[in-house]
Amino acid sequence: MKKELPFAVRQTIPVLCGYLFLGIAFGLLLQKAGFSSVWAFVISLIVYAGSMQFVLVGFLAAGTPIVTVALMTLIVNSRHLFYGLTFIRKFKEMGKQYFYMIFSLTDETYSVLCSVKVPEALDEKRVMFLIAVLNQSYWITGSVLGALIGENIKFPSQGIEFAMTALFIVIYLEQWKESKSHIPAITGIIVSLLLLILTGPSVFLLPSLFVISLFLIISRKKIEENEVKTEIDKETAL
Repeated sequence: MKKELPFAVRQTIPVLCGYLFLGIAFGLLLQKAGFSSVWAFVISLIVYAGSMQFVLVGFLAAGTPIVTVALMTLIVNSRHLFYGLTFIRKFKEMGKQYFYMIFSLTDETYSVLCSVKVPEALDEKRVMFLIAVLNQSYWITGSVLGALIGENIKFPSQGIEFAMTALFIVIYLEQWKESKSHIPAITGIIVSLLLLILTGPSVFLLPSLFVISLFLIISRKKIEENEVKTEIDKETAL
């Protein structure tokens, strides 16, 4: 653990920077809706659903029935069904940590797990678990801190929810720099824009994920060949 923890911390620094501010934004909104820092801690510990937690603030304030909240959470986070397919085998091999890894697979954690290259000297499964735990701890810390700030300091909070969009942009750019092939990233942009225009902003997400996943599965061999060619070109240039 002494070796894996410092490595996991380094991998999650971008998420730390994003989650602290995102968590603060959520905590502030929750406090503005009349809920204390205790609620911020409990929701971030048990729900831990990123953007859905921002939606949840309005539901809690309006006294929305629990069934409606559960269905909306399923719809908003249904994209995680696609994420989980990537790690089914690895998560099953993690024993008792299996269910927590499923629970903690947020967009940002998924992104880090996909891009991390664990040295042979380290335990990969332990690193994956630590990354998941660290990311949730950042989110909880930010949420509680935001609620505490809201309880003690009064200031306008309009536009603070844009922090989540900013985090996604940073992660996307980081993956673009690290990826050997940009085909998946370009595919994601083109498909998402087309379906956004065709179906509208309220329903484009799931169809986009389905089409992107289908295209990448069909094109997997070509993408892998392109990655190998890119790597050879780089080595030749050196």
